[in-house]
Amino acid sequence: MNTTPTLRRSLAALVVAGAASTLLVASPAQAGSEVRRSGSCSASADWKMKAKIRDGRIELESEVDSNKNGQVWRWRIKHNGSLSASGRSTTKAPSGSFSVTRKMVNLSGTDRFVFRAVHKPSGQVCRGTLSF
Repeated sequence: MNTTPTLRRSLAALVVAGAASTLLVASPAQAGSEVRRSGSCSASADWKMKAKIRDGRIELESEVDSNKNGQVWRWRIKHNGSLSASGRSTTKAPSGSFSVTRKMVNLSGTDRFVFRAVHKPSGQVCRGTLSF
């Protein structure tokens, strides 16, 4: 095939652009991949979130660490804006923390999780987000 230098450059640019756009497309989470996020709450406690694929679902683990045993926290988890789970947990020794683990449906595209926990007596609020 006899091509001109201009045509070859145009074809090469097209191939490079196609390859670059393929890299930008988000792919669903694969087994073995894990996403972690953490941050501070409104007072002295901290929160952590971790998501990974387990048995074809997303296993989401959320934790609050206040360093105080016996605190009762109300919590909820939203998945793409819809309430998926809620409850109450009590911080326990030795670290003064609690964790919540739930298996969620792996929806197409990016799954966005919001974990929120409130300790009513102190008014402390923890809120973390994670996209997977």
